[in-house]
Amino acid sequence: MPKAFVDLQGRPLLRWALDQALACEQIGHVVVVAPGEWLGAARDIVGEALGASDRDSETGLAVRADVVVGGAERRASVAAGLAALGPDDGLVLVHDAARALAPPSLFARVVEALRRGHGAVIPGLAVVDTIKSIDDTGAVTATFDRTTLRAIQTPQGFVREILVHAHEENPDVTVTDDAGLVELTGAPIHVVDGEPWAAKITTPEDLDAAERRLRSAQVTS
Repeated sequence: MPKAFVDLQGRPLLRWALDQALACEQIGHVVVVAPGEWLGAARDIVGEALGASDRDSETGLAVRADVVVGGAERRASVAAGLAALGPDDGLVLVHDAARALAPPSLFARVVEALRRGHGAVIPGLAVVDTIKSIDDTGAVTATFDRTTLRAIQTPQGFVREILVHAHEENPDVTVTDDAGLVELTGAPIHVVDGEPWAAKITTPEDLDAAERRLRSAQVTS
């Protein structure tokens, strides 16, 4: 099962991610990229999320949503999402549904930095552990100054032309995020404060941690 459809408190991660994104008023178009065999389920989830949101034409906050088939690899899926954008979609956020609890404020923070003139914006958290690199034998080769390091999250934001150019310029390069492709072009990348809530949910332990975080928030709210 794709991570986006894993259940968290009775809702798939994709639904949680959509609820957070739709609560950000700066977002006007959402493109969900899903595997072909999960396309129907994704469309149902998108419809439910739109129906539960306050984004409608009467309030002036209407949002368009599309669901498209992704590719075999991450960058192919991002390319499919880019192809589904409209002519007026000048700013693009790339988000991972595995970071399902990333709050609306984080989306807004990235958008605001883009609107201030940054061409590429990524959220990051300060690293609290000591980070070392090692060689094939396990021997330490370097110790990094953790004050200069950030653990990068999503959503990552880009001026559309910058992201498209990065994909076109590096068709055969494998990276773990889109900022990595943009970095290869030499374009500057700006880091804004990340959020603990945007932790990635990829293992059963991550899912348990998300459950505990949600229960704690519900108790204290």
